[in-house]
Formats: sequence, C-alpha cells, structure tokens
Amino acid sequence: MSATPVPAPCPHCGTPTEAGGFCCTGCEVASALLKDAGLDRYYAERTTPAPRPGALAPPAIEAADVGADGVAELRFHVDGLSCASCVWVAETLLTRVPGVESVFVSYGTANATVKFRAADTDPLRIVAPLQTVGWAVRPVGAPPVEDRSWMVRTGVAAFVAMNLMLMGASVYAGWFDGMEESWGTFFAWWGLVLATPIATWAALPFYRTAWAGLRAGRLHVDVPVSLGVLAMYAHGLWAAIAHRDGYLDSMAMLVALLLGARVLEQGGRRRAAEAARSLGALAPRSARRLRGDQADEVPVAELLAGDRIVAAHGEELAADGVVEEGEAEVQMALLTGESAPRSVRKGDDVVAGGMVTSGNLVVRVTRTGDDTLLGRMARRLGEALDRPIAPTLADKVAPTFTALTLIIAAATAIGWGALHGADPAMKATIAVLVVACPCALALAAPLSTAAALGASARGGLLVRSGDVLRTFAKVDTVVFDKTGTLTEGIPAVVKADDAVLRIAAGLERQSRHPIARAILEEAAKRGIPLPSPRAVLERPGVGVVGEIDGIRVSVGRGQGGSVEVRGPDGLLGEIVLADRVRPEARATVAALRAAGVAVHLLSGDDPSVVARVAADVGIPDAWGAVDPEGKADRIAALRAAGHVVLFVGDGVNDGPAMAAADVGVAMGAGAAATVQVADAVQVSDGLGAVIHGLTLARDSERVVRASSLRSLVYNACAVTAAAFGFVNPLVAALLMPLSSSMVIGSALRLGARRATT
Repeated sequence: MSATPVPAPCPHCGTPTEAGGFCCTGCEVASALLKDAGLDRYYAERTTPAPRPGALAPPAIEAADVGADGVAELRFHVDGLSCASCVWVAETLLTRVPGVESVFVSYGTANATVKFRAADTDPLRIVAPLQTVGWAVRPVGAPPVEDRSWMVRTGVAAFVAMNLMLMGASVYAGWFDGMEESWGTFFAWWGLVLATPIATWAALPFYRTAWAGLRAGRLHVDVPVSLGVLAMYAHGLWAAIAHRDGYLDSMAMLVALLLGARVLEQGGRRRAAEAARSLGALAPRSARRLRGDQADEVPVAELLAGDRIVAAHGEELAADGVVEEGEAEVQMALLTGESAPRSVRKGDDVVAGGMVTSGNLVVRVTRTGDDTLLGRMARRLGEALDRPIAPTLADKVAPTFTALTLIIAAATAIGWGALHGADPAMKATIAVLVVACPCALALAAPLSTAAALGASARGGLLVRSGDVLRTFAKVDTVVFDKTGTLTEGIPAVVKADDAVLRIAAGLERQSRHPIARAILEEAAKRGIPLPSPRAVLERPGVGVVGEIDGIRVSVGRGQGGSVEVRGPDGLLGEIVLADRVRPEARATVAALRAAGVAVHLLSGDDPSVVARVAADVGIPDAWGAVDPEGKADRIAALRAAGHVVLFVGDGVNDGPAMAAADVGVAMGAGAAATVQVADAVQVSDGLGAVIHGLTLARDSERVVRASSLRSLVYNACAVTAAAFGFVNPLVAALLMPLSSSMVIGSALRLGARRATT
C-alpha cells in the first residue's frame, strides 16, 4: 500500500501541492527564469511568496516618444513588490532585457522607470519577465486593487486587546479581593485562546519584515518587536500551564497600536500616488479640429503637431500651440501663476488647460499629450513622488538595541542555567525578552505624531502622515508662490476716483471679465449708483466702449496693470488694480525668519509685480516669470545645496514644485490637483497655519526624542532587574504599561498645549 502524499507548498507561489514540486507550469517557468538570471537568492530573502503567474496580457502602457538619440522612456507600476528583495529582482530582470539602458524601481511607490533603445525592444518585451514571475504591470496612476488585509488585522487586534484588558483587570483585582483558582485558570486559558490569532496572524507582517531584515544582515526595529511579541505569547502559554499571570493583554495592545500606525502611514502614501493621475485629468478630453472651414470634435489623443484647433469663450485649450487667428483673454493662473487673464493674439503662445474667458482663437498645435506643459508637470510630479522615505529614530536605534537585548538574554540564560537550573533560567530569560520589548520606543513616534497631527488639524493645517511631519520639523527654507498664496488671487481695486469708477462700472456691468467684476464689487462697496449704458461693444483683449450720460467713453488696459477710462477729449482717469496681499502675510514671513527659516518667493507673474509683493511682505529673495518646470528646478537646486525645503502654493502650476520640495503645503481653496499632491493642506483662512504646523512639527520631534530616551533608560533598568530575577508578573504588569503611559502622557500634553494656541 503506497504512502499518502504529504502536502508541501509550491517553491514559487506557496500553493499547497502533493509531495512537493511546482503547482503549475507557470511557477516552474518563473523559477527557471530566476535561476537562469542568477537570482536564486530571491527565494531565501523574500518576505512573502510570489504571486502565482497568470496568462501574459499586453499591458496598457505606452513609452514616451523616441528622442534624437533613439532612446525612449517607459514608466509603469508593478503590483506585488512586497520587500526590498522583490525590488532587487525586478530591477535585475528589467536590466537584462536586450535594449534596456537604465532601470529604476522605487520601493516606496513600486513605480518603475525604464530607458531603452526603441530600435532593439518594445514595452511588451520589457515587462514580459515581470509578468512571467507573477507581478502585475499597470500604468502609473491607474487605480490598484486595494489591499484591506492591514485594516482587518488592525480591527481584530484592537477587539481582542480590549477584551484581554478587561479580563486582565479582573485578574489584577483578584490579587486584592481574592479569586477562586478555577476562575484564574479560566481567564488564563481563555485569554490564550483570544491572543493566539494576534500572535500568529495579526503580527505576521512584523515577523516577515524582521525575518527579511535578518536575511539581509540588518536589524530592523521589527526584530525586537517580534521577539517581544513571541516572548509574551510564550510566557502566556507557560503561565496558563503553571497557573501564573502573563502579559497577553500588553501583547495584544502593542500589536493593535503598531498595526494602526502602519494603516495610517499607508493611507498617506496611497493618496500621494494618486496625484499625478489627478493632474493629468485636468486636460480636456476633446478638441475642435479645423479641416478647411469645417470644425470637427475629435479626441485629444488624435491631435498632432501642426493641426489647427478652435477655442471659444468658456472653452479650455486642448494642446500647447501658437495663436494663428483671433484675439482673446486666456486665464492661465492655475498653470502659470499669473493673477490676471493674459491677452493673446496672433503669434502668442498658449498652453493646454488655459481657459478662454473672452473672444475666440484658432491655434496651431505645437505639443500634445505628455509633451504639453501640463503633461510635463504630471511627469515631473510622478518622478518626485518616487523619492525614498527617511528612516525613523526607532529604525536607527533598533540595530544596537536589538543586539544588546539578545546578548543580555543569552547571558541571563547561561548564568541562571549554570547557577540554578533550566526552569529558573527560562523564567528569567523570558522576563528579559518581555520587559525589553521596545513598546515605548516603537510607540513614541506614532503616538506623538498622531497627537501633533490632530493638533495641527485643529489649527487649520491637515498634514497627510507622520513621515511628512518628521520632515516638516527639519525645514530650514520656505518658498512661497505669490498668486492665491501670499495674495488673495483675484484682482481688486486699490485706487480710483468715484466719478471714474462710476463710468467704468456702468460700462462693465454686463461683462464677466475678472477685472470687470473687481470694478463692480468696488462700486457696490462704495454704494455708487450705476448709470445705464448704451451701444456697448466689448472687444476681447482691448476693452469696452459705449455711451454713458450721452458721452462716448471707453475702458481699456493702461500701464502697469491699471485700467484707463477715456472720453472724447482724452483721459478721464485711471483705476489701479492689484492682487491684494493677504493681511497676515507680513507677520507670517516675519515669524518664519525669526524661527531661523530662510524665505523665498517664486512666481510666474510679472517680475515687477513679484518684486512689489516681496517688498510688501518682507521677503528678500524673489523671482518672477518662472514657469512650472523652472520652479521645480529652483527647488531642486535648494535641496541639492543641503536645504530642507517647504513650498507653499495653490495652483496647478505649483504641483511639480510641491513634489520637488521636501514638504509641499497647498492652500485649501486652490486647485484640486494641487491639494491632492500636497503633503499638507491649509484649510483655515490666512497663512498662520504654516507657522502653527512648523512649530508643532519641531515640538513633536523633541517629544519623540525625549520619549525615546526615557524608553531606553527604562529598558536598561528593567532588563537589568529582569536579568537578576527581580521581575515577577506583578512588577512586569506595572512596568510595561508605565513605560507606554509616559509616552502617551507626553503625546497628550503636546496635543492639548497646541490645541489652544
């Protein structure tokens, strides 16, 4: 009679098979591919099994246009990269494709950037090895299949932790009031049943990360956390058998808090990854293309350089180009930072996404799709989002802390074993591992950061994640956009005689132009009754003419952004308009400079206007006429010089600069795409929340450092006591919550103090 086959996992994807071997031909081919490429080490270092390979499907990704040197660029997202080993394998497989010149795969976003010779290969051949291994490929920004496993683990861990805490309270109360032994045994075993899924399933991500780090020769902060969780669970099992008290409630609460912190962190990164897709969605989807005298509506993807398109009042331009016919006012503030619509006529350049506010244009297309200003902004944005994430203080301390813990635990086992035997040695060793679990060290950053994030939100600044807050604390340079940031973003009348304002408002009463609205608002504010005009004619880019009180008058652009009102005998007067500076801007800049922060101003507006605003608010370094790519380049130059840069803006044109900066803050009333890409969003009126956020971030960093130092001191004392046998269940039950409560108390004080400022 033959033996029953023993189930064994597939070496590649982990699917159970009979008596070992591969589960399918796909996994066998994938394994052979990795072996032929010399990547066998992947199986030893990975943290999770690879996805099971499916049928190879053509990916919906396209390469950028081929350059003069014959090189094209391909960007795509790789689903399933769960560890650093996966990234190493992906980069190696892509590099070995013939024709590929360079490869970069971001561990933070799982986005891949590949430069290749178009004559030697194509996108399908490039991604085929990744699909063979089992990783799915999709366009950057395409919606992923959301993984809710972390949320489920967190919910289960929190539920179990609360129940274990209630049972633990009953047991502790029994020490003083007396408890029958049968009830103590019941609570011990029932607690072990509840804690088992937490120790074996909910905490599995920490074990995987710790194991991957050990295989790579690195001691990650999850190593001591994993040791502590396993030691507490092992002690709980021993305590149930020996009728003692364990640490299962502390174990479950630690896992729940750490999982919750990871869920919040992943949510912030996921929102950041959606920014480039949102920015690209701002471009119109269709255009009216001229063929002779016929204008046909076509998808933007069909436009080619040299085509002629029509744009009328209220329409957005579908491509970059040069005006061939017509005159119009084009609002491009969200793209270029200009506070007022630009008058354009034959020979002027226009960009995709610009809104025609008056007039009609025929535009000769020069750039389409990803080559437009808007497309290049989205690409720069995606590239900047691939930056790696800086390690936390706990990550830096973890290697030394873990090594010392293991050395002390080993010395305790040897010493107690030699002097008192195996049973006391096991008890003392487990006590060392339990009290050495870096609960406070691991919780210092998440709890203090959560308190600071909440206080920041109450102060009007919504910060996306703890990573952002930690970087915020290091900021030494702040760069402001002008329009809609330091200024209110709309033209306003700053000087005009009532008589002149009455004539201009009368002529402009039917116009939808932003300048007309500013004139009408000022007239209404002054309570000026408006005359009834006759024979009004509005000429796009020139002004308005008509009759007021029987006299032929005109309203048009003057010098330096003013509006001139003329009658039959010449100039009647002028109305001076300006983008009004926010009243709190000067105080904000002064507070930043007093905090040791350098302040700069970058804007796409006219240099003379930028210089005036900079002088008004006290900014010494200011540049005007800077396009979106120029803003990102200047930010990159500041970072290359060693500065930690925060950028504050509100327009679509600010997206690349925000992504290029270490921290980007968007005004809440700004463009939707800018709000999505920003690391923080100011939802309150005024700029004071920027100072509030900076102060909170610096205070939070100080609290984290102080809490971590106290945690290390506590651990040193507690481990020493445990090694000498002075830690019993009662002492441990008091010490473990005490260390965590010190961190919680510091975090609560941080939040309460700043919530009232």
